[in-house]
Amino acid sequence: MNFRGRIKATFFIPLLITVVIVGLARINPPIIDEFIETLLTVYRFKIRNIISPPPVPDNIVIVSVDEKSLTEYGRWPWRRKLQADLIEKVFQGDPKAVAVDVFYPEPESPDADKSLADVLNKYRDRVVVALGFEVEQEKYFDGELSDMLFDQAAARIENFGRMRAIDAFRVLVPPEPIAGSAPFGHVYSLADRNGILIWENMYIKYSDEYFLSLAIKTAALARGVDFDRIRILAGQGIDFDGVFIPSDEFGRLHINYFGKERSFTYKSAADILSGRVGSEFFKDKVVIIGTSAIATYDLKNTPFSANMPGVEKNATVVANILGRNFMKRADLYLDLIIIILVGFAAMIIGREGRALHSFIYYFIIVLFIVFANQLLFTFGGTRFNLVYPLLTILSNGTFIISYRYLIEEKKAREIRKMFSSYVTERVVNELIKNPEMAKLGGERREVTVLFSDISGFTSFSEKHSPEEVVSTLNEYLSAMTDVVFRWEGTLDKFIGDAIVAFWGAPLEQKNHAELAVRCALNMIKRLGELQTEWEAKGKVPLNIGIGLNTGEVLVGNIGAEGKKMDYTVIGDQVNIGARVESLTRKFKTDILMTELPLNEIYDLVQSSKIGHVSIKGVGKVVVKGKEKPVKIYEIKSLDESENSVIEECKDEAIIYMTEK
Repeated sequence: MNFRGRIKATFFIPLLITVVIVGLARINPPIIDEFIETLLTVYRFKIRNIISPPPVPDNIVIVSVDEKSLTEYGRWPWRRKLQADLIEKVFQGDPKAVAVDVFYPEPESPDADKSLADVLNKYRDRVVVALGFEVEQEKYFDGELSDMLFDQAAARIENFGRMRAIDAFRVLVPPEPIAGSAPFGHVYSLADRNGILIWENMYIKYSDEYFLSLAIKTAALARGVDFDRIRILAGQGIDFDGVFIPSDEFGRLHINYFGKERSFTYKSAADILSGRVGSEFFKDKVVIIGTSAIATYDLKNTPFSANMPGVEKNATVVANILGRNFMKRADLYLDLIIIILVGFAAMIIGREGRALHSFIYYFIIVLFIVFANQLLFTFGGTRFNLVYPLLTILSNGTFIISYRYLIEEKKAREIRKMFSSYVTERVVNELIKNPEMAKLGGERREVTVLFSDISGFTSFSEKHSPEEVVSTLNEYLSAMTDVVFRWEGTLDKFIGDAIVAFWGAPLEQKNHAELAVRCALNMIKRLGELQTEWEAKGKVPLNIGIGLNTGEVLVGNIGAEGKKMDYTVIGDQVNIGARVESLTRKFKTDILMTELPLNEIYDLVQSSKIGHVSIKGVGKVVVKGKEKPVKIYEIKSLDESENSVIEECKDEAIIYMTEK
């Protein structure tokens, strides 16, 4: 696939993914919202409490029927005269408001019910009692309401067309005289599909009327607000006495939990009944009376605990309202904007960079999303959706990284196939890591070329069997290839007995001339070792000539695409290198080079960094088509006891190269 094709794939596929996720976020299926997003909310609550735990109000007290109370006063439910006594003792302390989170669905006895009703009626301006509603999918109540229920219904509703409250089909109406003795508030709560309770239903529908929650009415009593002044703003929230309680489209408040169970002040009902806790403790406090013993089965699964008493959940909601400490859910359009921005960032990353770089960038974006989301949750009290931005970046990232990996793997195979026979494994790996360094389409580079040829090879071939010729040639070429690779050269090709190599491509090598010269000297040294071995075996030793030249050439992948391609160099400077090699026989020497590589290594020789070499000018040559002559130098190794020597060309006759 060409570059333009890759750009299209890494742009349009992420764009499509982002559009799909935007649509998914708009629908927001419950399986995502109430499973994954709620689970992420749990962790955000826990992290918030590590970073900045919210202060728990000390003016809200829970009076609980706990295990101690059951031990001292018997199993639950208690006699109503005993409950009436408990409520009376609490009110003797002059609290601001009392919520009784207990159902009374059946009569006990006329005297018992009257005792409880009398206490509730006595403090009806500061007490609210729980009212039980039953909810079942697709079951509704369409009959007429009793006068008691009608009097308890919300009086002020605005934006009625946007009402989407949960619909109950049954209510557990208390018996007379309890039914008319006090205001009531519903305590129905529905956990998300993963069982965690995140929302408070601020009102619930029964028949054609709407009933406020126990927590809402308790908060209103604490602020001295008449229930008739509470306004339901459908789809927005609830407003009373300057307090606005935000809700979602279903009339639900996002509960802002303070921590695990018993975050609030608890007092045992047994201690109050026995006088171990004085009534004065409740002065100006908001008191919620309920059960916390495990045997009472009123436990909720919250972000901090799987065993939070329902009475503490109600206390939490009351505290949220009175302290205006709300956890707001971000508007849908803000979540969609974030998804689009994240998708746009994914597309930008997808248009450039390698798979590893893309992975790092995506990882950074994931960290930023999580970090920013947590900051807004902790310090802004706003819950932005976390699932869909993460899904956007992870989906796009997975596609782009996988796509890039496949493309890069394909490119790596191409590079390995192309260069494995030309250069060392180290160079191949470097090219795979940095494929931009190997411009296969061709480019101009300054390189140093080396041509090597066996002297008299035709005569040698005629005098020996084909098997012996091939064996000797393979041994020679293998040894010389090792030397070329040792000096990090690129093996261009074998032309019969000739070797062509170059330095300066595909990797840039600033010291390409030095490496080529050292390689040529090493080749002659290695040839001497081979000659000794051949003579010991009774074989005829071979001699070679080497030519070096430096200059700008065209280097690249050249040939018939899809059939035969070679990474090679072409140009005048390459031709000059080949002609220089042919002059080794004329000047009866092993290595010749032009003045161009000499200029590159001159200072190295002078400073003895290339030591023990003799460089002597042997003449000047003019290449066909050129006017300016090129100086030719012989180079050979000296004993370690001898110092390097450089001698310039003498003013001798100029040699004209008539071959191209």
